[in-house]
Amino acid sequence: MSSLQEPYQPGHAGPGQQQLPPCPQQAPAANPHEPPAGNPQQPFLSQHPASGPFGLPGQPPVRNRRKLWIVLAGVGGVLLLVILGVVILINVVGSATNQARGLADEFSRLVIAGESSKAYDDYLDPALQEQLSKEEFISGVGSLEMEDSCKPAYNDVKVSTENGTKTADIAGLIACDGKEVDFAYRFEGTDGLKMTNIKLRPAA
Repeated sequence: MSSLQEPYQPGHAGPGQQQLPPCPQQAPAANPHEPPAGNPQQPFLSQHPASGPFGLPGQPPVRNRRKLWIVLAGVGGVLLLVILGVVILINVVGSATNQARGLADEFSRLVIAGESSKAYDDYLDPALQEQLSKEEFISGVGSLEMEDSCKPAYNDVKVSTENGTKTADIAGLIACDGKEVDFAYRFEGTDGLKMTNIKLRPAA
């Protein structure tokens, strides 16, 4: 009698049969719309930055704001320095102009009042005194015959500073009853101003 054949089992070759290797299982194709394999609890994150309304980008980085504030602070500092420089310059020029006009007022008052000797001693620079003696100065002022009714009026006042030396040029008219006298004074100096040039003559 023939023997019963054992049932066919996969992976086991019968007598006289060659056993074939099992076929490898092929992984299913990945769906491009599905998130990549990994932690199932981690949500899928888009690689594109979040956009604001109407497709505009969100708020700018904090670093850009910091640069903007630094630039604005620098510009504000420069403007402040410029304003301070202008204010200081105006004050310096205004102070020098007032000083020069005050000297001219006092000098004119002395010569009008007949105190030419005091005006010569107090206001003329030693270099000018060497060129113009006191007698010549008193004689020249006396020939103008100015009196108490005469009043000085300034047409031009120029003040400048160069290498620490201040210079003030003052010109105008001394108006008297029935006549006028032209005058031009120059004051120079570092600390105190002294008259270095003078012109007093009847107006044409």
